[in-house]
Amino acid sequence: MVKDMRPFTVLGIETSCDETAAAVVAGRPPGPGKILSNVVLSQLEEHRPYGGVVPEIAARAHVETVDEVIEAALAGADIPLEGVDAIAATAGPGLIGGVMVGLTTAKALALAAGKPLIAVNHLEAHALSARLSETVEFPFLLLLISGGHCQLLAASDVGRYRLYGTTIDDAVGEAFDKAAKLLGLSYPGGPAIEALATQGDARRFDLPRPMLGREGADFSLSGLKTATRQIAQTQFLDARCKADLAAGFQAAVVDVLIDRSRSAMHRYLEEFRSGKRFVVAGGVAANRRIRDALVALCREEGFDPKFAPPALCTDNAAMVAWAGVERLALGWLDGLDAAPRARWPLQEARAAGV
Repeated sequence: MVKDMRPFTVLGIETSCDETAAAVVAGRPPGPGKILSNVVLSQLEEHRPYGGVVPEIAARAHVETVDEVIEAALAGADIPLEGVDAIAATAGPGLIGGVMVGLTTAKALALAAGKPLIAVNHLEAHALSARLSETVEFPFLLLLISGGHCQLLAASDVGRYRLYGTTIDDAVGEAFDKAAKLLGLSYPGGPAIEALATQGDARRFDLPRPMLGREGADFSLSGLKTATRQIAQTQFLDARCKADLAAGFQAAVVDVLIDRSRSAMHRYLEEFRSGKRFVVAGGVAANRRIRDALVALCREEGFDPKFAPPALCTDNAAMVAWAGVERLALGWLDGLDAAPRARWPLQEARAAGV
């Protein structure tokens, strides 16, 4: 693929879940890029009473705030809309109502300003976020762990991904949220369990490690969630018990991630003679215990670990804008008929007709 190596400046818009975000990013592949602004308006307080994201509430909040968030991003970057080279927006996967808000807004801005539109796959934005923060050459092995996704893929270039393994039930972030709810912890569950686990004994409860040692790199966490629920329902959940159960749950998740990642590493090395880079992206990648364990795994297997900064792990528009830069450099643009998608596998993220 021939790339245009000029630096580009792209406005990114992200509304796939419960953050309304806009950012302006400048740079050129393979990075690093420069974040000129990165505005994220969280809806945590709106969803906290329900213990999870309510799609209708999320979509309504995006409608009410997306314009002011975009204005703040442009003002923060000290650049007018006419000064960007393109407008990128998440087109999926995600909550369809929210995706429609961001993508429709991007289309309107692109049409009004006469700028190219880039419809970004949210998962690819996560996958490329490490290249925004530092130079990461292709190919690399990717572990994508977030609230709704848990996948291991080989990334050979922009738009070129081969799936090695995925969850057959709960994603890691989803499992953390459900376990936290069982323990009476606040939403979101990942940070709550991580904090409580530091006070607990992970050896107290014998929790299962689903799929451990199995061939391939697929994940399953529903059995771990069920075992956690059974303990929570049969034990007196005082402060000590909650801390021990949180620590045990987190330790089990770590063991599963290490085992599945190790299996994917071995398959990756069968296909790629070079590029022993291991990129970890998604909101769960901010968990310090998981990071430390994956760094240790990379040391054992001879891989170079690459993590996006914590601020770029959770949903944000800077990664969307950077994915726009990557695709703009390839000339991969989208028409105003680009459709929002609730589902959009990363291995299908390549531009149509390419």
